[in-house]
Amino acid sequence: MSASVHGKGWVAELTLLAALWGASFLFMHISVVEFGAFATAGLRVAIAAIFLLPIVLYKGLGAELLRHWKRVFLMGILNSGIPFACFAFAQLSITTGLSSLLNATVPLFGALVAWLWLHDKPTRSRMLGLLVGFAGVALLAWDQASFKPGASGIAPGWAVLACLFAGVCYAISASYTQRFLSDLPSLVIATGSQIGATLGLALPALWFWPTQMPSQNAWLALVVVGVVSTGLAYILFFRLINNAGPARALSVTYMVPVFAVLYGVIFLDEQVTPWMLLCGIVIVAGTALSTGLLKLRRQRSSL
Repeated sequence: MSASVHGKGWVAELTLLAALWGASFLFMHISVVEFGAFATAGLRVAIAAIFLLPIVLYKGLGAELLRHWKRVFLMGILNSGIPFACFAFAQLSITTGLSSLLNATVPLFGALVAWLWLHDKPTRSRMLGLLVGFAGVALLAWDQASFKPGASGIAPGWAVLACLFAGVCYAISASYTQRFLSDLPSLVIATGSQIGATLGLALPALWFWPTQMPSQNAWLALVVVGVVSTGLAYILFFRLINNAGPARALSVTYMVPVFAVLYGVIFLDEQVTPWMLLCGIVIVAGTALSTGLLKLRRQRSSL
């Protein structure tokens, strides 16, 4: 990796990753209505694995993948299998914009996990960011806290909880990657994680497979989300973890809503309420503080 990632170059990669992951909410929204949550998530990771595995073999990294398959497969279930199923389930009853805003909580959970597991104790500024960020989450979740089934038969409250649980899984897997997989090439981690997630989701995906053949558009959406928003995106993500650190890598999640909301408004005619925007700003501000990207300056008074 060039030194540019350690400098300002990581910002460009972070922006590209946010655009790719923002698009994943759009494509999952298209496919989940016809495939269901488990089949959507299972096919997403399977397509990504099929796309990535030949690249790993071509690069001569197959032996490296086999040597560390247990650790990498486990991380894949935490970092892809469970979260993708949760977000696919959530999009059956809430908008792509709202689910992406809830996804922005990942760095908040990441800071807590890094504190408890890696003993990365946050400063006072970062502690304040955690409080502010979770306050924004509470306000946003409270607005969607109804547990009465909606038009899809699923209550929005369960969708919100699913998104937050996915955020916890992402946070744990980021610290896990830094502690146990930092010596592996990003391509090996990306490929192994998708294979592990595919194995973990295989039985649920087959059990809940749709009774009717999904449309061509639904299949196309899954291919795009599998190859572009998963396969290519995870290569970028693990590069960022290894070269810019998990805190900076996880900060992509508060850029993702910008793209996800934009795609939702343009392609799905979704509405963005002032309350969502206000809570989103609070979450982003808290996340920036909690990850150390935004710092409060102390002013000294002269005597």
